[in-house]
Amino acid sequence: MIGSLDSEGKYRLLLRVSEAANGQLDFPRVLDAIAHALTPIVPLDAIAVVSRSGDRFYPHAVHIEGLDRRPGESFGQTLERAVHPPPPGEDFAQYEREGFPLAGSATAYVERTGRAYVCQNLEGERLFSEDDRLYAYGIRAYVRTPLFVRDRLIGSIAFSRSEPRRFLPEEIEILEEVSRPIATAVSNSLAYGEIERLKDRLQEENLILRGELDERSSFGDVIGSSPALRRTLARVERVARTNSTVLLLGETGTGKELLAAEIHRRSPRASGTFVKVNCAALPEALIASELFGHEKGAFTGALERRIGRFELASGGTLFLDEIGDLPAEVQVALLRVLQEGEFERVGGNRTFRTDARIIAATNRDLSRDVEEGRFRSDLFYRLNVFPIEVPPLRERREDIPILVEYFASRHGARLGKKFRRVDRATMDRILGYPWPGNIRELENWIERAAILSDGDRLSLDEPSGGGSGGSMQAKGAAGRTLAEREKEAIEQALAASGGRVSGEKGAAARLGVPATTLESKIRKRKIDKHRFR
Repeated sequence: MIGSLDSEGKYRLLLRVSEAANGQLDFPRVLDAIAHALTPIVPLDAIAVVSRSGDRFYPHAVHIEGLDRRPGESFGQTLERAVHPPPPGEDFAQYEREGFPLAGSATAYVERTGRAYVCQNLEGERLFSEDDRLYAYGIRAYVRTPLFVRDRLIGSIAFSRSEPRRFLPEEIEILEEVSRPIATAVSNSLAYGEIERLKDRLQEENLILRGELDERSSFGDVIGSSPALRRTLARVERVARTNSTVLLLGETGTGKELLAAEIHRRSPRASGTFVKVNCAALPEALIASELFGHEKGAFTGALERRIGRFELASGGTLFLDEIGDLPAEVQVALLRVLQEGEFERVGGNRTFRTDARIIAATNRDLSRDVEEGRFRSDLFYRLNVFPIEVPPLRERREDIPILVEYFASRHGARLGKKFRRVDRATMDRILGYPWPGNIRELENWIERAAILSDGDRLSLDEPSGGGSGGSMQAKGAAGRTLAEREKEAIEQALAASGGRVSGEKGAAARLGVPATTLESKIRKRKIDKHRFR
């Protein structure tokens, strides 16, 4: 008993508790070892630890004398075996998920006082929000001590008895002393648990991301041998072996994402993760969270900590598509990552490092956006280390026949059809059309043609789907430049949409291109869209 311990005996007890606390990372086993060392000196029936997270605390681990611990058993499962049947309305699993409010609890009290709280008879001394619950569990007396690590409360520990047997001052002093090494063990356990959780989540997300990498893109492997494409692939091959930032420039639908994946696959980082983010597809409020992650409670709906794409891509490649659509405040954070490799999660103050390689892509004229104040010049220079122009389909017309053959075979197989040839008139119309939507538009058209074609011949009388304003009929395919034909297609789409560019019935939708791309083409071709209204 404690009364028989001299100062050397107390020292040996603290040493045994410290060794037990730091002996392993499986904290329930740590509690078992602590109880084994402690209970012969200070009789106890249970030891329970709760951990703090923000303004709530959560069950962490419990030891109950006489109840064998089962490997992998949670706090709630142990209580369910010990307190059977549970008191009415008790849901141990819910407590583990949702925790308890810190305000009004004994844990908040010991944080404020910095000392142990002693309840000598719970039947008549129920002061805190959890005391009724403890009484229902069979607890009759307890000592709760704070667990501080570097002056920060990480939780508390309750040493309990199932009968109203008073804790002696010497016992309380010992329990306060042993709480210090236990606090370190809890801190290690929390860190280890977080590492394991993040590792599991990273493995899951890595499997998903690797699945995305392994999936063939919307137009398969890089197809074609035109001089324009060969020049682009030569630059891809040259930069892939480095860690340099790459900026892919080109119209929508030209295959920038596919080339980004090719750069990753041909790089020393090929064994790492290829992570994709479409900056234009995310609401402004969520872009920072998607890129940098967020802490639990950082904003409404942030119910748990989230790993950002920069963390996922560390050691691999991060592809930022539509980089020109990044909000100004996110541009600042991205610049810091490019310069220093550092960032913070939304709602957090801990600095993380990443060595993710950045490949960015845009269909915008970023230099013009810089001049007009829509894009930071310093970020543009950081991104524009190795620019690669991705040619539009109209500049690699030699590749169109093989692309048509590839898409016809691919979509025909999916539909249970086998196309052996393409109608000559259809191919003439395909070759004479400017394809403002590029390869993506071509694939969509071939898919539609595959659905409508019968037999082994691919054909379609109205390739652009009718009413799109971009008919590929040979109404002037000869004798005019591609630019002239593209201008005519845009003007027809504007006329059909009453001068409206965006929206379901706008010219962009009719042509199958993003509104931003069409606006750029309208400016480039010096088209007055207002005259069609």
